[in-house]
Amino acid sequence: MNPSPIKFGTSGWRGLIADDFTFANVRLAVTAIAEHVNSKTKNPTLLVGYDPRFYSEEFSQLAVDILNQHGIRTLLCDTFTPTPAIAYEITRRKLDGAINFTASHNPAQYHGLKFSSADAGPALPEVTKDIEARVAKMVEKDGSFPAKPATTSSDKRAANEMVNIRETYLQRLEQLVRFDVLRQSKAHFVYDALHGCGASYLDNVLTRNGIAVQSMRLNRDTLFDGTGPDVSEQNLAPLRKAVLESGAIAGLATDGDADRFGVIDRDGTWIQPNHILALLYEYLVETRQWNMPAARSVATTEMMDAVAKSHGQKIYQTPVGFKYIGQLIREDKIAMGGEESAGLTIRGHVPEKDGILACLLVAEMLAARGTSIEEQVKELFKKLGRQFWPVRENFHLTDEQKANAVRQVAIDASTLLGRKILSVDRTDGAKFVFEDGSWMLVRLSGTEPLLRLYVEAPSLEVSTRLTSEAKNWLLDG
Repeated sequence: MNPSPIKFGTSGWRGLIADDFTFANVRLAVTAIAEHVNSKTKNPTLLVGYDPRFYSEEFSQLAVDILNQHGIRTLLCDTFTPTPAIAYEITRRKLDGAINFTASHNPAQYHGLKFSSADAGPALPEVTKDIEARVAKMVEKDGSFPAKPATTSSDKRAANEMVNIRETYLQRLEQLVRFDVLRQSKAHFVYDALHGCGASYLDNVLTRNGIAVQSMRLNRDTLFDGTGPDVSEQNLAPLRKAVLESGAIAGLATDGDADRFGVIDRDGTWIQPNHILALLYEYLVETRQWNMPAARSVATTEMMDAVAKSHGQKIYQTPVGFKYIGQLIREDKIAMGGEESAGLTIRGHVPEKDGILACLLVAEMLAARGTSIEEQVKELFKKLGRQFWPVRENFHLTDEQKANAVRQVAIDASTLLGRKILSVDRTDGAKFVFEDGSWMLVRLSGTEPLLRLYVEAPSLEVSTRLTSEAKNWLLDG
């Protein structure tokens, strides 16, 4: 059997536009999804959504045509729509799933496709493997791509069953967030949409609830300022400037499909997502009385473990990929689930990352506590009796370097980088835990052609040193 040209990573299938992500490959992927859905459900209905990337409307229309050809009823979003809003609509309407054209935070030259199942979470491996197998079978059998679907109208979008799902999603957010606390504080925020799907969502829900917000980068820009819609410290430099100039209490940001969050403190400091996750878990336990476990990926800070322990709770550790955390949300086993890559959701909400909700919860927490995020992090360190300083680095490697790195982490030794190894966790990649409480994880990215290195130690100095030593060890052998 020929290898499938469609490969689902930790969050859908992504590829370079006009290279891997082509109309021909999209026809393959959507045809396979249609076959998969029809094999599981009678008379299914799927939602089709998309982000503001290049050719999003054309890819989504193609998907609608193919699904209709396979007897599947489709609801097409009438404009750019956030991933969490799509997830909520699946739940609200009891749909059989959704196809969402987005490459999330990836640079502008990428596009992608996320498939969500009827449970509203990212499709689990058994589903994506079935879709990949169906693609491979089509290629093997026909040696060609599925034919272009017939079109019946020059203005096909006018004939589609169009939906706008913003209002119902915003109403759900108003049930989850304590806007009364925000109003009473009279706090002012700056919001950066990074030219992504969060525009007219986060800014809208704040404004209509009487919260002062200054918004930026709301317009469509398929090049994303040339940097990509990632909520990284570098990309949020314009937000930092706006926060300092306006005297806002914080800067809030969402990525391309609004499933990830970014936060700038009132003094212009970019706050890493790991610290936000620990703070919000503590805050939810306090304010919602959800004295329950939390979940995190193997790459995420163990500060969450310490918060859980302080409340007599445990942590569920998962492989990287929010689909695993989503399962625990569906089973109502956790108060919150989070990943260090700026993704979280909470109890009673969608089993999918929600960057808009995350920003709103940060805003609520700031309004309720009246102190800066940095001050809250210091206070939590004090309560937990130790500090947590995570670092992540990404490496673009040659195939030879990648092979060498994979060999390096396959070791079975008692010491590494002059440190005694307490344990090795191979849940996803290789995580080495050292006797001083520090750890390092090495894994291949599931969304980009990168090798990722994660480190955490009790001080920023030790984290920085361990990162440098690990980098040399990985790259130089």
